[in-house]
Amino acid sequence: MRKLTESRGGPLAGLRVVELAGIGPAPYACLLLAELGADVVRVDRPGAVGAAVAASIGLARSRSNIAVDLKSAQGRDVVLRLVRDADVLIEGLRPGVTERLGIGPADCHAINERLVYARMTGWGQSGPLAQTAGHDITYAAITGALHATGSVDKPRNAVNLVADFGGGSMFLLLGVLAALQERQTSGRGQVVDAAMVDGAASLMTMVYGMFNRDGWIDARESNLLDGGTPYYDTYACADGKHVAVGAIEPQFFAELMKGLELEFDQDDTARWPEMRAAIAGRFTERTRDEWAAVFEQTDACVAPVLSLAEAPLHPHMAARGVFATLDAGPEPRVAPVFSRTPADEPSSVRSAGEDTRSVLAAAGYAEHEIDDLIQAGFVRQA
Repeated sequence: MRKLTESRGGPLAGLRVVELAGIGPAPYACLLLAELGADVVRVDRPGAVGAAVAASIGLARSRSNIAVDLKSAQGRDVVLRLVRDADVLIEGLRPGVTERLGIGPADCHAINERLVYARMTGWGQSGPLAQTAGHDITYAAITGALHATGSVDKPRNAVNLVADFGGGSMFLLLGVLAALQERQTSGRGQVVDAAMVDGAASLMTMVYGMFNRDGWIDARESNLLDGGTPYYDTYACADGKHVAVGAIEPQFFAELMKGLELEFDQDDTARWPEMRAAIAGRFTERTRDEWAAVFEQTDACVAPVLSLAEAPLHPHMAARGVFATLDAGPEPRVAPVFSRTPADEPSSVRSAGEDTRSVLAAAGYAEHEIDDLIQAGFVRQA
């Protein structure tokens, strides 16, 4: 069977992935797989909201797109044809949806027992909340992660990094790669049940470890890493912009004090309110960028808090090539960096069904069969 998509470099070259289009962590995981070299085909449903959302926020880039009516028997058969030679299928629908469509794990394993069938949900495939809706903030809420972040007055979600992309995408990828590794021994695929609540809870392992050993107070802004100390916090500068301070170690704290021309004992907790006020006052004497210049070549662990517009222009980010310039503007490249098998440049988002004809041809469909599917509306060529 020929490759279903354009040739890409990277350490995952040769891996075949079928993605059932969704929103959030599943498409981001597939973006990473594609930009690390995997042959990923995104299967969109014509007119589905998820397709437009993923495209509009850049999560559908760097892979081919085929539009299929999954509610039709013919559309189901198209997906099963793609699955036949795939290594991985990734879906982010509610539990039971793919089973009702005839493309669930049992259906797919009947034709390809080596397939890793990866499922991305918020609550997981089981449990009393499995069939209910949610978002990153609700998943983070029941893990303790949301409670631990924010101000004294209220918890505040860290955008949607904790549950969606940290607890979701990254643990989905871990599950996929672990199942592929195990398949080398067993010769068989399996189902990966990736739940954002599971991943978000796992990300809290260190905090729970500290809490269980009396090293973490169960209240916001009371601990080392949540703004409870004056030397691990953010401060406003003369121009209203901010710097981030993370001078935990004594030698780093000494550099902070030197740069600010202050003298305090880091461990004198009784004077922490005074220390915080002094640090805050000193930072208001210069602009953010002036303070960044003071600390740039030191170990004080002070950095400017950059806006989304500013971050891609920072010299360090530019030197490492962290951002690529796409049609809509700068977007982060895939990470990490590999010495022998570097990832290709990301490519722009393909519209729903833009590659239907070429993907079906590569999957073994004859030209007249493709024409019949398109004319009947079971698939769509954009």
